[in-house]
Amino acid sequence: MSKSVTPKSKDYSKWYTDVITKAELADYGPVKGTMIIRPYGFKIWENIKSIFDNEFKKTDHTNAYFPLFIPKSFLNKEAEHVEGFAKECAIVTHSRLKVDDEGSLSPDPNSKLDEEVIVRPTSETIIWSMYQKWIKSYRDLPILINQWANVVRWEMRTRLFLRTSEFLWQEGHTAHATEKEAIDETHKILNIYQDVVENYMGIPLTIGKKSESEKFAGAVETFSIEAMMGDKKALQAGTSHYLGQNFSKAFNVKFQDTDNKEKHVYATSWGVSTRLIGALIMVHGDDKGLRLPPKIAPIQIVIVPIYKSDDDLNQIKAYVQSILDYMEKNQVSCYFDTRDKLSPGFKFNEWEMKGVPLRIEIGMRDLNDKVLTIAQRDNNEKSTIKINEANPFLIKKLEEIQLSLYQEALDFKNKNTYKADNYTEFKQIIETGGFVECGWDGKNDTESKIKQDTNATIRCIPFEQKNNLKCIYTQKPAKYSVVFAKAY
Repeated sequence: MSKSVTPKSKDYSKWYTDVITKAELADYGPVKGTMIIRPYGFKIWENIKSIFDNEFKKTDHTNAYFPLFIPKSFLNKEAEHVEGFAKECAIVTHSRLKVDDEGSLSPDPNSKLDEEVIVRPTSETIIWSMYQKWIKSYRDLPILINQWANVVRWEMRTRLFLRTSEFLWQEGHTAHATEKEAIDETHKILNIYQDVVENYMGIPLTIGKKSESEKFAGAVETFSIEAMMGDKKALQAGTSHYLGQNFSKAFNVKFQDTDNKEKHVYATSWGVSTRLIGALIMVHGDDKGLRLPPKIAPIQIVIVPIYKSDDDLNQIKAYVQSILDYMEKNQVSCYFDTRDKLSPGFKFNEWEMKGVPLRIEIGMRDLNDKVLTIAQRDNNEKSTIKINEANPFLIKKLEEIQLSLYQEALDFKNKNTYKADNYTEFKQIIETGGFVECGWDGKNDTESKIKQDTNATIRCIPFEQKNNLKCIYTQKPAKYSVVFAKAY
């Protein structure tokens, strides 16, 4: 089977799909817009999930699970929220099927539900219906719950990992006694997102607040982490929302404070999803396939023996056993590839496609010379080292590859982040691709006109604001410095 992919420069979209399918990350589901995550892709998600889960638990968050089905009436309680999701909601109307005389299946008219239910697009409404039962006093606060789940949003245009009708994610939902606690929580989570995505996934970020038109439906404020993909488009990689009292008022969630006064609680919600795998591909991938940062790679080191007989294989295995033992002791994932029906060349290509950071090639000649051949996936360079120097060398190389992938992505982001002084220059940059830092007068109408004209959106309003700017569109004094880009 050919492992070649369409070059990025020829067709970026086709390259992206090729990498996913040929690296065996995912495949298309039988229902349009759905995705099957294959074992290798799911292992990447498990690694990402594990890192986030540990960070959440360090900050006293606990996991729970809420139903997939939500009464339609729940969505009606928060008007802005339901308006934001209405066009994407899948609805269940019947509880069973019947078989007709010709053997065909159809909804049983006698099983029509008294109230239609929505297949979970997000869980704010059902979670807040439960918080209404659980929260009575300040002693019940805060509630810091996270959920790992699947959600359904019936997207019209889909792309593997980036936008599918069903996807996996985590969604945090917290309740607090004070506004300050909730706002602090929002920023705490944003910092966790930044740390994991930058330091584990090797993806540099632009961070800030969303504009009013881009914020989460039902939120007071939305904050996001934005990443630049290999085609210079932006990807919203995670969001953290300060919900104020919007949902607690909609669901009448009150508590008695220390003065015996009844108050509505303050809330947050936040999430990242399997689209992070799409980000990994587009930020780090090349024309040979994936390049995975070691900290999240399912296999960090693969050893490919080159042999002609079982005796050769046994000698090679004994030769590298110290490496296998050392890596296991140091919690490094190391795989000894002994599949005997595949050629070494096939294995080399396969592991390159799957983005394994380090590959060790060893044959009988290497054994006799007491050396190893090391292939790095980040720069495709090879080197030869002595066997007795291998263990510390390999650990150091993994650390170097982690840093090099981040630095390469950061250099690319910096190179393609621009400042524009006038609208003509702005449009030229947006057309070519990249992030544009510029002024905005803060008016929704201005933002809308720019979007209509260029398909670019405000990715975020950075926390570090620049003063004395003019709006890129109106040339009036800017209210904010912002980052514009086309986005997925």
